[in-house]
Amino acid sequence: MTSYPNRRSHFILVMAVSSWLGCLSLNDCQGQVIPEKISFNRHIRPILSDKCFQCHGPDEETREADLRFDQKEDAFRVIEPGNVHQSDIVERILDEDPEVLMPPPEAEKSLSPKEIKLIQEWIRQGASWSEFWAYLPPKKHPLPSLDQSVGNNWIDRFVANRLHQNGFEFSPAADKITLIRRLYFDLIGLPPTPEKVEAFLEDKSGDAVATVVDELLNSQHFGERLAIYWLDLVRYADTVGYHGDQDHNISPYRDWVIDAFNQNMPFDQFTREQLAGDLLPGATESQQVASGYNRLLQTTHEGGLQPKEYTAIYAADRVRNVSLVWMGATVGCAQCHDHKYDPYTSKDFYSLAAFFADIDDEQHFKSGTNTLPTRRPPEILIISTDDRLKLDQAIQQLAELTKEFNQVKKAIEQNKKEAPGPDASAAEKDQSRVGVVDQQKKLDKLSKRLDAAKKLKAKIESRGAWTMVSKPLNSPRTVRLLPRGNWLDESGPIVQASVPEFLGEVKSAQKTPTRLDLANWLTDASEPSGKLTARVFANRFWYQFMGVGISKSLDDFGGQGEAPAFPELLDNLAIEFVENGWDVKQLIRQIVTSQTYQQASLETEAMAKSDPYNQMFQHQSRFRLPAELIRDNLLAISGLLNADSVGGKSIKPAQPAGYYQHLNFPTRKYKQDNDANQWRRGVYVHWQRQFLHPSLKAFDAPSREECTAERPRSNTPSAALALLNDPVFIEAARMFAARILQEATSDRFEDRLTRAFMLAVSRKPELEEIEILRGLYETSLSEFQNDATATEGILAIGQAKTDVTLSAPTLAAWTSVARAILNMNETITRN
Repeated sequence: MTSYPNRRSHFILVMAVSSWLGCLSLNDCQGQVIPEKISFNRHIRPILSDKCFQCHGPDEETREADLRFDQKEDAFRVIEPGNVHQSDIVERILDEDPEVLMPPPEAEKSLSPKEIKLIQEWIRQGASWSEFWAYLPPKKHPLPSLDQSVGNNWIDRFVANRLHQNGFEFSPAADKITLIRRLYFDLIGLPPTPEKVEAFLEDKSGDAVATVVDELLNSQHFGERLAIYWLDLVRYADTVGYHGDQDHNISPYRDWVIDAFNQNMPFDQFTREQLAGDLLPGATESQQVASGYNRLLQTTHEGGLQPKEYTAIYAADRVRNVSLVWMGATVGCAQCHDHKYDPYTSKDFYSLAAFFADIDDEQHFKSGTNTLPTRRPPEILIISTDDRLKLDQAIQQLAELTKEFNQVKKAIEQNKKEAPGPDASAAEKDQSRVGVVDQQKKLDKLSKRLDAAKKLKAKIESRGAWTMVSKPLNSPRTVRLLPRGNWLDESGPIVQASVPEFLGEVKSAQKTPTRLDLANWLTDASEPSGKLTARVFANRFWYQFMGVGISKSLDDFGGQGEAPAFPELLDNLAIEFVENGWDVKQLIRQIVTSQTYQQASLETEAMAKSDPYNQMFQHQSRFRLPAELIRDNLLAISGLLNADSVGGKSIKPAQPAGYYQHLNFPTRKYKQDNDANQWRRGVYVHWQRQFLHPSLKAFDAPSREECTAERPRSNTPSAALALLNDPVFIEAARMFAARILQEATSDRFEDRLTRAFMLAVSRKPELEEIEILRGLYETSLSEFQNDATATEGILAIGQAKTDVTLSAPTLAAWTSVARAILNMNETITRN
């Protein structure tokens, strides 16, 4: 950067006046506190990344003045550690001349007063520089000295020490009702029964929490709860996404994820089987199903597709997902040029894509179709062991019958060719005719047997499920670096499969590294790469159980992300994850049995002011349940939930008529399930990418076109209306009302309402609530007693049957009360 000596006196004057005005005070910069000790990674690098890297960062194509602020040696050409007045960078960011000011006004990246002060104070303190935190492997930090106010969980020693340093302390422990509901929603996604709540309240032992935690971690519903987040990450859906958004067969992969979490599969194995289950020696059926991860991307099946174009699109999709999911990295931003904020190059992007060049995408390129249902080969059939034996027998029989059928058909054709000529005797002609007739009769019998064998095979197959899997090509596709990401430009160099250069090398016993080598590299605990992956997931697990990550950036551990507020805690969680053999349940157990996790979620005014994002974890978080759990919760409260079995085909609950009217290629109508499947858990709901189920969409479930590491939590009228008027939820209210009438200890309104509250929110109603809901009940009862049509209307919604002996007006009135209870914020909130 050029220095401007003639401006130096003006610069010093600006500094003096600014200091005199007090706007650069350490304690107050437009009302914002400047920390006493400036951290480069936490405070300075984010400013440089956001405001400077676009022109002075990793991308050499857009770099100006041959100056980089992502490298210390370059940056210190314009930074004089300890001397603010002699640092050209400060002169440029304070200059009033728009031709000199940095960042330039046209960049629309102006620095705020706080950011300017942070840079100045950092330089004054010596401009301490650190390598980027996310690319340095986590290390184990010594535990702070034991505070007598905390228990033995090492997490609490870190958090308590940090709180005390800042003059804070833990919030009080959550009351036991709040805590057991929190544990149930977090670990299995379902509410505790009144009986479970009572047992927990009566357990006065010190092991009460641990007992509940172990019970929930061993529940079959644990895998269903954790799978929801994983399916968001890997963009699982039941449809292809592009063009006609037709169905594809992949639900067994979802069930594999659920089973893997239930079985506590080590996370490194969990990774290997998904990225490369088909490449494992003697790959089992389960491992092949897991490899369906590579087929989860959006695909097109139109007849006029360009294979080269979609080969490039699929490669980019896979790079984006694998880097976001396992690396917390936005390598996808290097598709057209070197990354502008992180050290990923375009060569890194295409080298990562080359790992997936062996996946057989060619088969559906050959058979583009707009029909339903459509197979997306390669696929395998998942069936029971008994049915597998029956299917094998049917296939052997089918093969034999087909062979015999073809032989007879060939014989008939040959006989026709060798038929006696016109000069043959009558006897010869009769003999030939009889022979042909016999063979046609035989062919007819074989045809019927063949049809029966085909029907038997189809019947056996219908009891199973087809699922897409990975199948390696004999010769992987050639991968080139595409200039500007243009699939039509093949002038770029050929690249080989490799990991980003600055992150090291991948080990391989093969001439060309494979997807299995990539999976091993991502989870190699002896190398930095494995520990970096552990840190990404330690942060995400913390987020799932605390409501906010230690780093708020769940999908970007790069320059545009946010450094962890508590790096030592995050590092130790990552190291423990690795040292415990990538044990997911143990990491979760460590978090949820901590005092930090068990705090109350009430936020005081002082907390909101001092730590608005709760990054010191001085209280728990409160948030609305995810979309699937809102559905599960209401069905469970009503007694409708069908939760006995795990896995199976995706379900189709009721949705508005005509919702699919704009879904074409081909046009189709939604066929809802009419049996008990319609009341299964939300994780099994059919995921139509272009037309996601309206209730799921209203509560911020993603379309899963891309990786989603954090769902938004909106508060909209459409969500409130969905909760009030979705037929599934009205049906749940009706069944909840019937349950209240049948299970209450007496016919008294108070006793019935008490049972309702115990089922819905695990507590007794307060006096004010009793009176409000009594008024609603009495008004509703009067209306329904005088309006048979309205009574019949509300009781006719849904297919579940209620006890016909119940009074219709009474049931309808209690349905109104039940709807009010199900619509309470408390009912759908994880507290």
